[in-house]
Formats: sequence, structure tokens, C-alpha cells
Amino acid sequence: MRYLENEPLAPYTSWRIGGPARFFAQVTSVSEIVQALAWANQRDLAVFVLGGGSNILIRDTGFDGLVLRIRLQNVRLEVNGDEARAMVESGAPMAGTARRLARQGWAGLEWAEGLPGTIGGALHGNAGCYGGDIATSLERAWVLVHGETQEWPVERLAFGYRTSVLKQMRADGGSWRNQPIILAAAFRLYRDDLTTLAQRMERTSHERRSKTPWGASCGSVFKNPPGDSAGRLIEAAGLKGTRIGNAEIAVRHANYIINLGGASSDDVLRLIDLARERVLAMTGIELELEIQIVG
Repeated sequence: MRYLENEPLAPYTSWRIGGPARFFAQVTSVSEIVQALAWANQRDLAVFVLGGGSNILIRDTGFDGLVLRIRLQNVRLEVNGDEARAMVESGAPMAGTARRLARQGWAGLEWAEGLPGTIGGALHGNAGCYGGDIATSLERAWVLVHGETQEWPVERLAFGYRTSVLKQMRADGGSWRNQPIILAAAFRLYRDDLTTLAQRMERTSHERRSKTPWGASCGSVFKNPPGDSAGRLIEAAGLKGTRIGNAEIAVRHANYIINLGGASSDDVLRLIDLARERVLAMTGIELELEIQIVG
């Protein structure tokens, strides 16, 4: 195992924002994860697990512990007639996995076309878009808990709108130490026509491109309130195009904050606070973060 010291984290995130990790390691197997956790425990270090780096804002102060970047990416199919189970390791890219399976004629994850991040990150936050989400596609997951691999049925992950029991542990102020780590997941798939699948994914890709602002961002910053959208509320508050430092509330979609180049985490956090305050004052609705703040 190679442990880097004071490794900048910004290049590993889609926002391109974030200070250094005190220690940083990339792991490609379960045994390496266990080894790294033991190394951190011996040194009394907190551990943060990093996947694709989307949906997180790392503060400019960085992370005072060990950042583990999960690179387990194997995909295995168990086929039973016109149905299949895809066993996917947590570091595999969400969109790339959906495309790979669709090219083989397997439907069930095509809603994830263009979705950033990894399988593990998608499970952590119950990622979803365009009529699908992890909760409806997942069969079970394998999770590392205190050095032991456990098989969790989908019910144990307690999925909600853009959340899970794992994400809630952090939201409730849980320690960075001894957090369960997602190792792999099993998804239910079914056989479908290749042309039909390709057309569905192209429609999803086109719609995503038409709504996604250009530039470095984390995707949606806030969860959509019931019956409404965070982007519409922020736009109605007159905040499209608002800049603080080198961060901007996107003109194309107000639930995106763009790093115009060299934005700090404080720039983004001030825009987040401004959007929350304006929307609350205007509507009485308190916007809830979809992203995770680290550091």
C-alpha cells in the first residue's frame, strides 16, 4: 500500500474544489481496504471513503485523516433466461456500467445514462433520475462493517429520497471512524431489444445535456421539495447568475453552482446559504442539501 501525504483532493472531485488529505490511498481490493483501515486505526486517524467525487464539497481545509479512493470495478453477470443479476463492485462508474449492460441487451439501469459518480456513491445517496433510482433497481449489497463483509438486503439500506441509512449516519453527526463501506451491489436486470434500449438511453442523454450547465459542478446542490423543484425556487428568488468569488449559481439551471475557475469552498457555501435564506424568506420552504460537505 502506498500512502500519499498532503494529497490535494480537488482533482478527484467533479467540483474541482477541496484542500489536501493528510493521507491518501487508492484501493483495488477488499483486502487492501481492510489493510488501509487497520493502518488508519493504528494511527488513530479518521477515514473518508471517496468514490467518483460527485455530490460532495470538500472544504479548502481538506480532510485531517485518511482518504480512501475506492477503485474496485469488476462487473459479473448471472443470467437466468431473460432475467439477470449484475454483481457490480462499488468503484465501477454508474453511467459506464449502465451503458456496458445495455450494449449487451440488459435493461434495468438505463435511467443512469450520464449519471456521474460510482456505484458505491449512488447507493450511499440513493441516486436517481428520469424515472429510476437505486432503490427500485437494487437487490442487495455487500458492506464492510468492522472488518467483516456483510450481505445486506435492500430493506436494510433504508432508502429514502436521495438518502440511505449510510448517508443518514453522517447527517446525524456520526463519527468518520468505523463507518460501513459499500463493497459491491447486485442489480435486477431483464432482457430488452438493443435498438429500443439505445433509443431510450439517447433520449435520456439528450435531456441531460439540454439541462446541464457547462462547467465544473457537483450536479444538483439541493433536494427537490415535495411537489416542487429547488431550481425553480432559486430562480424565482432571482438568484440565477449570482456570483460570489469564483462560484456562480448557474444561469441554465439554478440548482447547480458552477466553479468558474479557482472557486473556494467558502464561495460555494456562501451561495448555498444565500439560496437557502432567500427561498425560506420568499416561500417558507427550507431547502435541504443533496450534497455532502466534507472537512
